[in-house]
Amino acid sequence: MIWKLFFSFIQVGMFSVGGGYAAIPLIENQIVDTHQLMTLEEFTDLITIAEMTPGPISINSATFVGIRLAGIPGVLICTLGCILPSFFICLALAHFYYKYRQIDGMQKILSAMRPGVVALIASAGLSILLLGIFGDNRASLDNLRYVECGLFILAFFLLRKFRLNAIQIIFGTGVVGTLTYLVLSYFPQIAYSH
Repeated sequence: MIWKLFFSFIQVGMFSVGGGYAAIPLIENQIVDTHQLMTLEEFTDLITIAEMTPGPISINSATFVGIRLAGIPGVLICTLGCILPSFFICLALAHFYYKYRQIDGMQKILSAMRPGVVALIASAGLSILLLGIFGDNRASLDNLRYVECGLFILAFFLLRKFRLNAIQIIFGTGVVGTLTYLVLSYFPQIAYSH
C-alpha cells in the first residue's frame, strides 16, 4: 500500500502541470479509478476538506489521502511523492527559463500549454460539480439533489454579482445547507431522497 501510494503521487507530482487544481483529476485517476482505494464520494469529501484548509490544494489532498489510507506513514509518503518531482522539475525549469527566457520559442511553448492546463482544471471542477449536484458522474433528473443545486446557483450568483470571498461562500453554503437539512429532517413529507 505504501509503495503504491508513493508511486501514484510521484506520477501526480510529475504530470500535474498547472498547479494544484490541475492535480485533482490526476489524483482521482490514481486513487479512485486505477487502484480503487477510495470511492469517488470519499475522494470528493477529502478534496472539499483540502480546499478549506490553508495551503496548496495538491499537497493538502495528498496529505488527506495519505492519512485516510495509511495513517502517518501515508501522510509522509504521499506528500513527499507529490512534492519531490515538482521540486526537481521546477529547479530545472527555473534554470532553463532564466537562461533562455528571451527566446520566442519559449513563450510559444508556454502559450501552447495554457489550454491543456485549463482543460485539466475544468475536468476536476466538472467532476466535483456532477458529484455534488447529482450524487455521481451521471447527470440525470432522477438523481438531482435540489438543495445542492440551489446552493450552487446561489454561490455562483454571489461570486459573480457581489465578488464575495470564496471563504465566505464556503462557510455560508455550509451553514445554509446544514440548516436546510435540519429543517427537512423535521418535515419528512417535503424532504427528498438522495
